[in-house]
Amino acid sequence: MEDNVIVADKIGSATSPLALSRSLDVVGESAAPRAGDVVVVRVLTDNATYNMLELPTGRLAKVNPGDVLVGVLGRRRALKGFVGDVPATIAAGDELHLLNLGGVIGSCSGHHSSLNDAIKVEVIGLACNDRRVIRNIADVALLRRDSLGATAPLIVIAGACMNSGKTFAATEIIQLATRAGLRVAAAKLSGIACLRDTLNMADHGAIATASFLDCGLPSTVDAGDLAPVAKAIIARLNESAPDLIVIELGDGILGGYSVESVFEDSEFRDATAALIFCASDYVGAWGGIELFRRRGIAVDLIAGSVTDSKMGEDYIQNEFGVPAANARRNGAKLFEIVRQMVSSFEFRVSSENTVLGTDDFAVSHNTGDKAA
Repeated sequence: MEDNVIVADKIGSATSPLALSRSLDVVGESAAPRAGDVVVVRVLTDNATYNMLELPTGRLAKVNPGDVLVGVLGRRRALKGFVGDVPATIAAGDELHLLNLGGVIGSCSGHHSSLNDAIKVEVIGLACNDRRVIRNIADVALLRRDSLGATAPLIVIAGACMNSGKTFAATEIIQLATRAGLRVAAAKLSGIACLRDTLNMADHGAIATASFLDCGLPSTVDAGDLAPVAKAIIARLNESAPDLIVIELGDGILGGYSVESVFEDSEFRDATAALIFCASDYVGAWGGIELFRRRGIAVDLIAGSVTDSKMGEDYIQNEFGVPAANARRNGAKLFEIVRQMVSSFEFRVSSENTVLGTDDFAVSHNTGDKAA
């Protein structure tokens, strides 16, 4: 076997857009590495609490010292996880770290106190094509879009921070809407690359899923304006003729993942039938309502762990004047509020289109035909 061919033991799911084989050609260095470059590494250390790798199938595999892994270079800014960056240069023999479950790799500069040090890895090389060009997940990315076009109504779920209940709320809405006979598509627009959440959405009935990974981003840290990414993902999901699209924004609306940028786009805001905000406490819930209010946006519903007790629900409704519902205790209530918001949104859009004499905004979901 030639010296520049490496056979990997495990491949991270962050590489999944490229459908890589375990046998890869590699180059030894790059003077200007980019987020999304495919990197082959050897595991040097263990971590008792963070030692699993999600494979492109979605299955989790144990990471062991000596394993040869394939991942992608990327950045992370997790409040309750690891913090890391793409190195300025990279060469065989350099030491980096495994930053997340999906196989995003970078130089770790810190971590939450509940975690041990990130798994240390040694760079073997960067995967390349037959012309010795380094492979990057952006090579097969969806084209970003400046215009949204016709779309199903959007149910947007944002949160105060990671682990605030966003995915649980999203999957509960997907499941109950599907059981009600609706075609639901779903997306994750921000965060760090991992298939777990979109696979969870599919398991709950989503007919199609997509994420920022499909747009060539290993994470949305320092991604700038996410609106063109969001529009590309939404356009892809509309190809499945859904009745509605459930969108989760990973991480918090503050914190470095560019989440807030998507709400600056008027087309995205106009297509949003319901904005759900998840928080873990009253201050987080109030902060989300206030931050959106300053942008001229009303939060339609509060969910997340702050509503795990009925006291939390009642307090938010009485003190903040915003409906609240808990996905775990009463998913039916959550979905009913969302259903009413979608019905009101569709009535408003229909009325506006009648006045304007156009149906360009609407999508005929039952037939699968889209307005031109």
